[in-house]
Amino acid sequence: MAVQHWADALKKAKKTALISDGKRKAHYLFEDGNEMAEEYDLKTDELVLRKWRHKTTFGGQGQWAWEVGETNPNDITSDLIKENSSNPLFMRKDTKASFQWRIRNITYPVEVYSVSAEPTERCCVIRTSNKKYYKKFSIPDLDRCQLPLESAALSFTHANNTLIISYKKPKEILTLEQELLVELKKLKGTSEGDIDCKTQ
Repeated sequence: MAVQHWADALKKAKKTALISDGKRKAHYLFEDGNEMAEEYDLKTDELVLRKWRHKTTFGGQGQWAWEVGETNPNDITSDLIKENSSNPLFMRKDTKASFQWRIRNITYPVEVYSVSAEPTERCCVIRTSNKKYYKKFSIPDLDRCQLPLESAALSFTHANNTLIISYKKPKEILTLEQELLVELKKLKGTSEGDIDCKTQ
């Protein structure tokens, strides 16, 4: 089963952990050379950040790509060209029970939006009836575990110029996340502040 395959990959990965800034930070180095970094809130155990770094074609280290959490808000390397701050901002911020995406700076009334699951394409689609916004996105957690995309698990709401899309986590994901958190808490983590947790 694919869920077990992903769980095994996580167990086999070299792991480093530390506690800093009220967060439990974990770094994974997988057998294929790819890396994953996660941060969990110490009080709530909620995932606040997950990012990936894949090997380049020539075996070097690629750039970090954000999967969960805000993309590098203090990124000073992109000062030459910046998006307008009033453009819609798409980000993922999960809760314990749901995968959740937020689109900030989107002002249309709630009846303008439609959010649908496209199981054959393995993605979700956001559309507006005024044709001003369109977005396709996948749920990598479901893809890694090869779980089906269920339309019934998808819901959305709109408040304070933010569209919030939720996808109820399947029980397989909830179980896997709980097991992973137990394993992370067993790791000997340092609390000496930010250190390079690169694993060789």
